[in-house]
Amino acid sequence: MGTPEFDRRPLEYLVKNTRHKLLAVVTGPDKPVGRGRKLQPTAVKSAALDNNLPVFTPDSLKNEDFLEEMKKINADIFVVVAFRILPEKLFTLPKFGSINLHGSLLPKYRGAAPINWAIINGETETGLTTFFLKNKVDTGNIIYQEKTVIEPDDTFDDLYKKLSEMAGPVIEKTLDLIESGQVKEIPQDNSLASPAPKIKPEDCLIDWTLPVDKCVNFIHGMSSIPGAYTYFRGKKLKIFRATKITSEPDSNYKRRQIIKDKKRLIVAASNGNIEILQLLPEGKSKITGGEFIRGYQPKDGESLGDKASKNLERK
Repeated sequence: MGTPEFDRRPLEYLVKNTRHKLLAVVTGPDKPVGRGRKLQPTAVKSAALDNNLPVFTPDSLKNEDFLEEMKKINADIFVVVAFRILPEKLFTLPKFGSINLHGSLLPKYRGAAPINWAIINGETETGLTTFFLKNKVDTGNIIYQEKTVIEPDDTFDDLYKKLSEMAGPVIEKTLDLIESGQVKEIPQDNSLASPAPKIKPEDCLIDWTLPVDKCVNFIHGMSSIPGAYTYFRGKKLKIFRATKITSEPDSNYKRRQIIKDKKRLIVAASNGNIEILQLLPEGKSKITGGEFIRGYQPKDGESLGDKASKNLERK
């Protein structure tokens, strides 16, 4: 049971590399996409059809007809990855119950956006956790965990891909443990829990008053979905990659001001400077910081910021 691109790799892995048999796939209904609003299947549905697996796309997981279909399948276990919250009537159907794969080292980062928040908060490691489903989201007993390093320049996209590639083998190990009866369930310590709530568009505005490291982590944690943004000349500017400048900050510049440089896009922050490496001006294509300098020719000291702000003056 899953929906996004994250689930494609583990689904394909389980089909091709494991002796466990997949009986069916449950995913979301097709949705209209793009200007033409043409209906498109989820990434999981596309992968399932490519592998000739039966697919169910219920509007409601509480629908009685759907529940009857799930009973008929007679699965030993349900595997849930980045899907909706399952009602108890559904997740208790299989002989061995239902397991969930979560993109963090639980109980840290419970919620919809664990990968984003791990980077935003400057974590140096994260991983995957499998656990048995309970009524309360992300609180079930842990079955298996696997760690990975978060590199200093990892963005959400980088870590998303890394964890997605890990997911298939982690699910396989989990299924092997359950089948062999060797699972040692570990209750989660709720005192160590931290939230990872869904990120809304209004949460993505860059706060240039943050220290340099936190600014860079915020940009990378939002990149490329949903995308950290600021404004330049009244138009939205999404920023995808950035790096801390190690040299001493120039006291002639205030926060958010663009520092004069012929080749690099450098912005003053609260305790140092940030080089913006990759960005997306509103209505345009993705470009590098150097391309932004050549194309937009920002003035020395011109400011980034919120839409309503006036450009800050040089000291």
